[in-house]
Amino acid sequence: MARNILTVPVQRFGSAARAEQQDLLAVEEPLQIRIGERNLSITMRTPGHDAELTAGFLFTEGIVTRREDIEKIACARNVAVVTLAAGVELDPEKLQRNFYMTSSCGVCGKASIEALESAGCTMLPRDVPQVEESLIRSLPDKLRGSQEVFDRTGGLHAAGLFSARGELMILREDVGRHNAVDKLVGRAFLDQRLPLRDHVLMLSGRASFELTQKGVMAGIPVMAAVGAPSSLAVKTALRFGMTLIGFLREDRFNVYSGPSRIGG
Repeated sequence: MARNILTVPVQRFGSAARAEQQDLLAVEEPLQIRIGERNLSITMRTPGHDAELTAGFLFTEGIVTRREDIEKIACARNVAVVTLAAGVELDPEKLQRNFYMTSSCGVCGKASIEALESAGCTMLPRDVPQVEESLIRSLPDKLRGSQEVFDRTGGLHAAGLFSARGELMILREDVGRHNAVDKLVGRAFLDQRLPLRDHVLMLSGRASFELTQKGVMAGIPVMAAVGAPSSLAVKTALRFGMTLIGFLREDRFNVYSGPSRIGG
């Protein structure tokens, strides 16, 4: 069985008699991210796609900006060691924080739009892509239908990257919302596909500042979530021209910024 799923015994109570059964849980373990010998962060994540998670984290934090900045990422159990390309210099101010992330909160206290601007975030292209309203309403079912680990455990968040025509390009699952997005962005970063100007990011949970930040860093113009956005997520989307959608269901959704990208 994959290391991202664990089988445990449970006592099941219900309308029938109490019974001993086996249950499947999503695994949560720490991943230590290092640059050479320097410890950079610890994140609680679901094992799997660790190189993508590491690359996505380094990019969305503004620590690296190009695929060529990374020579290799060596992943052992719960450790990812990054070797930077010759000549790549790191900004000491970006490394002076001691990052510690949980699966639920992301990088706590880093709610600064000014930090995004200093990291090189710019306004997203205006009014592109155009995405049909009916396509947006179809995204939750498409995302949910592709969540293999969630189907077995019920315990994971998902992030899906869709084309403007509604084709699912990348899907990643994790116990942490921000980890799922970092894995997705990291895959695109390693494939040298950034910025993702013609894509839609679909989230299985709420839209926090951290997730909006990562979407903006990746150049994603449209982000949709089944849950609510935070106030700072909306402020960030407005500042950088992102279309931000919340409470997305098959029959309705709210648009908090950038409605001009949505067609009839």
